[in-house]
Amino acid sequence: MKKDIHPGYHEITVTMTDGSTFTTRSTWGKPGATLTLDVDPKSHPAWTGGSQRLVDSGGQVAKFNKRFKNLGLKSS
Repeated sequence: MKKDIHPGYHEITVTMTDGSTFTTRSTWGKPGATLTLDVDPKSHPAWTGGSQRLVDSGGQVAKFNKRFKNLGLKSS
């Protein structure tokens, strides 16, 4: 096995978007570093079930709704 090729595995502090923190072990950064998250399970719509907004810039949604309007699907 080759020596000195593996990254260091040390403790870091992770700061969530709401300001809460926890300590974990990682190869990221240096020992004692703080990783500040921009997106986490407390704020991302994929985990929170937030409202989804669809932007129809090219008229594709309108085209789809027109094409399939008789299938009994609700259009919003």
